[in-house]
Amino acid sequence: MSATTAVIRATNLTKTYRYSEQAPGLAGAVRGLLRPQRRERIAVDALSLTVPPGQIIGLLGPNGAGKTTTIKMLCGLLRPTGGELEVLGHRPARRSFDFLSRISVVFGQKSMLWWDVSTYDSLLIHREMYALTKPRFDAAVDELSERLDVTDLLHVPVRKLSLGQRMRCELVLALLHGPDLLFADEPTVGLDVVAKLALRNFLAELNRDHGTTIVLTSHDMSDVAALCGRIALIDHGVIGFDGDLAELRARSGQHADADLDQVLAAMFRGRS
Repeated sequence: MSATTAVIRATNLTKTYRYSEQAPGLAGAVRGLLRPQRRERIAVDALSLTVPPGQIIGLLGPNGAGKTTTIKMLCGLLRPTGGELEVLGHRPARRSFDFLSRISVVFGQKSMLWWDVSTYDSLLIHREMYALTKPRFDAAVDELSERLDVTDLLHVPVRKLSLGQRMRCELVLALLHGPDLLFADEPTVGLDVVAKLALRNFLAELNRDHGTTIVLTSHDMSDVAALCGRIALIDHGVIGFDGDLAELRARSGQHADADLDQVLAAMFRGRS
């Protein structure tokens, strides 16, 4: 695959955090001030990953494995310590308008909507941010609100919405500008079974109808099994597996009908 056709191309991507340690107590604080003990922690260790257009890839791993750090580098929130990274032909850390206008991020545990105003008011703000024409804005709002069944909720204050309603409105906001690449971080966390299914179906349709590339991180293995044709497992900042679910089951030594939770438990058993 050529560099021009890859949505994401990371080569030996590395992120190292530098920090100081100090002993407890006043004496430790004084020694730490005068002679700080410098330490380093490698969060992402020479990670390489290529994602073609239109793919849904699940980025999985235990807590502290480096998933969040990787996502933050891919969307430009963190600058890599080393390696090469190109997303949609851009260096993400430069955070150019053209780059930011082609990506979006949805966090299941964080809201982009303004709490005390309606979703539509937040949409108007994003229209100005992305310099959308009124016809394009109206068409996007109509399509997304219909697909996500939130047309009657757009003018309700966000604080009065249920969690499932709010997450659907979050997706309208995130996709308003028609991004080519969506980072979905725990998008179904806290949702009931019906709301989860509706959200999964929408993401599958978004990928099918618009060719949107989706990078999904989730602890809900049902999301991953339903959506992801490709799974990359990160552990200690390194990708230890990259393939489909059938390959993952075979690698784990689990039965072909084992659920994904069992498969991942087998893959990470004994690692610390």
